[in-house]
Parts: sequence; structure tokens; C-alpha cells
Amino acid sequence: MQKIRLYDATKLDREHMMFSNKQLITLLLPIMVEQLLNSFMGMADTMMVSNVGSAAISAVSLVDSINVLVIQVFTALGAGAAIICSQYLGRGDRESSNEAARQVTLSVLTISTVLSIFCIIFRGPLLHLIFGQVEEAVMDNSMIYFLLTAISFPFIALFDAGGAFYRAAGNSRFPMMISVLSNGLNIAGNAVLIFGLKMGVEGAALSTLFSRIFCAVVIFWNLRKPDQVIVVNHYLKIRPNFPLIGKILSIGIPSGIENGMFQFGKLAIQSSVSTLGTAAIAAQAMTIILENLNGIGAIGIGIGLMTVVGQCIGAGKVEEARYYMVKLCGYAEIVILISCAVVFLLTKPVTFLAGMEAESASLCMEMIIAITIVKPIVWVLAFIPAYGMRAAGDVKFSMILSSLTMWFCRVALCVYLIRSCGFGPMAVWIGMFADWTLRAIAFSVRYLSGRWSRIHVI
Repeated sequence: MQKIRLYDATKLDREHMMFSNKQLITLLLPIMVEQLLNSFMGMADTMMVSNVGSAAISAVSLVDSINVLVIQVFTALGAGAAIICSQYLGRGDRESSNEAARQVTLSVLTISTVLSIFCIIFRGPLLHLIFGQVEEAVMDNSMIYFLLTAISFPFIALFDAGGAFYRAAGNSRFPMMISVLSNGLNIAGNAVLIFGLKMGVEGAALSTLFSRIFCAVVIFWNLRKPDQVIVVNHYLKIRPNFPLIGKILSIGIPSGIENGMFQFGKLAIQSSVSTLGTAAIAAQAMTIILENLNGIGAIGIGIGLMTVVGQCIGAGKVEEARYYMVKLCGYAEIVILISCAVVFLLTKPVTFLAGMEAESASLCMEMIIAITIVKPIVWVLAFIPAYGMRAAGDVKFSMILSSLTMWFCRVALCVYLIRSCGFGPMAVWIGMFADWTLRAIAFSVRYLSGRWSRIHVI
């Protein structure tokens, strides 16, 4: 019987590996910190807006459900940028990496500007189409918040792209610092504009806009310096290189579809949970927050893995890419075990401090116990190898698999259990666990087959 090998150790040059343990930690730790702080800052931002009143928080919540979809598009384009640039850098071709970065900059600026103008002009019909008839005060606040956040689309798109360039070059510390400063400015701006100047939702939106402008300006001001690994300058001389743009979009579009399916699936699940009553809705909302928190560090490792695998593939070191995928899966597993334990211990204090009713707190605790048991078993294999495979250019498989498991497990199974079998909010997580398990099996088989490593991007 042939032995299954995760990688061939005999083909590794241990003395000339592309990333030492120290380099891996230097790359991964800032990304993990950035992801974690962004999560905390987002929660703080929402809490500050909630003090304005129910109409304000409802407006922000409704508009952000649209904004998240839009931002996913920019994140996907940033992922395409990181993959293309890291592969060129792995090959030692800085000139092509810089050209790719210039084309990404042109592409995201064009796409985000067109999208921004469209949302500004048609924000009224869009809001009425998606949310139907809502209270007049909520709609008025939504119109203001959507206008100002739509203006910020080009800036968040440029920051996502710029951050991807730095991470592709192995420098994750600089975008982390900008993100932390930006989130701090956003909170300070909220405090001044919301509480000081009593500007309400308009103040929250302006604070978001200014912080995103800050991010874009700082990161591109530094990218123009010639001592950077990836340099983007002489903006007026950039002309479209359609074959290269096509390569970038061939990675970014499938990733964007995958992210979009995830967001639509969340809305479908939310509509079923809303039929279960107030206690179940509150329990599910808190459980989602806590579950996101215990996975955020491992997601940071996955984002870092894209740089590592991209550079290895670009250098033609496929076996080394396999080695790092296995190694970083191990890192992610350790992070998941620790974070699940911490979140489990914090659940009761958090539900108490949040003032949740006893029934909601009990339901939340039941779901967190199930997550704490299942997540360390299947979550890492369901998600982390996929980051590495995407970095090698295997994006279509991930898109198709993720879309299928999303709709048939998370959505269909959840809706069936709630609406036909009378399950409570635990149905959401049964569907989620089925999704994770099937993904873990499929990505493991895909990894062992080696097909992901034979796809050529550049």
C-alpha cells in the first residue's frame, strides 16, 4: 500500500528555505494582530453609533450589509494582487511585480470609482429595492450614511490593494500599523462628531470616510518611494495592460464570487433565524460575534500563507509550498485551540455584561460549547489549505466547492431543520459543521492530488 505523504522531505533544501521560522512569525503576527484589532474596533464603532438611537443603528446596520458585499469585491481584487505580485517576486522579477501592481492600482481605482458613482446616484432606489418599506427616520439616516460611505469606496479599495502589495513583499507590519492608526482615528472621530458635535449618523459616516482617506494616502505615499520592494509611482503614465489585467481578474473574480455567495448565504440564514423569536435571534447574534472572534487569528495565518505559497510557486519550489501549507496549518490549529478555549471561558461573562436574558444566554452557551468541540477538529483543514491553493492560482475549485457547500449545507440544511424539523438556532451551526466537514475532506483530497500546484498564473 502506497504511503500518503503530505510533502517530500527529501526534496527540501533545509539550508536554503525561502522563509525561516523567524520570518514566518514576523509575517504572520502583524496580520493576526491587524485582524483582531479590526474586529474589536468594529465592535466599538457599532457601540458608539448605537448611542445615537434606534433609527441610527438600524440605518448603519442596513447600509453596512450592502457595504460588506462591496468591500468583499475589493478584498478579492487585493487577493489577486497579492498572488500575482508574490509569484513574480518569488521568481525574482521585480519589474513585472511593479507592473502588476500598477495595473492593479489602475483596475481597483476604475472599478471602485464607477461603483461609487453608481451607488451615489442610485442609492435611493437601491435602498428601497433591498430593504423595502422601512421607517422614514431609518431611511433618511440610511441615505446619509450610504452617500458618505459610498464616497469612501475608492479609498478603501486602494488601501486593500496597497496592503496586499506590502504583504506580497513579506512586510505585513506596515499595513497593520496604518490599519491600527486608522481605526484609532475612526473612534476618535466618532467621539468628536457624534458626541461632541451631535452629528449622529452623518458624523459616524464622515469619521469612516476620513479614516479611509488617511489609509489610502499614507500607503500610496510610501509605495512611491524607490526603496520599497514593490514601487507604484508616476500614476499619470500608467496605461492599461489588458492581458495582465485579465490575469489579475481571473483570480480576483472567482474569489469575489465566493465571498459574495458567503454574504448572500448569511442573509438567507438570517431570514430563517428571524422566525424563531427574539431570544433565539439575540443568542445567534452573540454566537456569531464570538465565533468570528475565535477564528480571526487563524484567518490571519491563512492570509499570510498566500504570500508564502505565492513566492514559493513563483520560484518553482512546489515541494516547499506544500511544506509551508502543512506547517502553517499546524500553527493555525494551535491558534484555534487556544482561541476556542479563551472564548468558551469568556462566554458567560460576556453574555452577563451584555445584559442578555437568561434564555438567550443559555442558548448562546449551548452553541458555543458545540463550536468549541467541533471547530478544532475540522475548521483548519476546511479553510487554511484553500488560502495556499488560491495563492498557486487554484481559485475556481475553491469558488465552486465553497458555493456548493454554502448553499447545500449552511443554507439548505439550516432552513430545512428550522422550518421543517422545528430546530432552534442550533440548526445554523449543524449546517455550518456539515459545511466545514465537507470542505475539509474536499480540500484535503485536492491537496494530496497535487492538481492545485500545476495551475499556471504568470
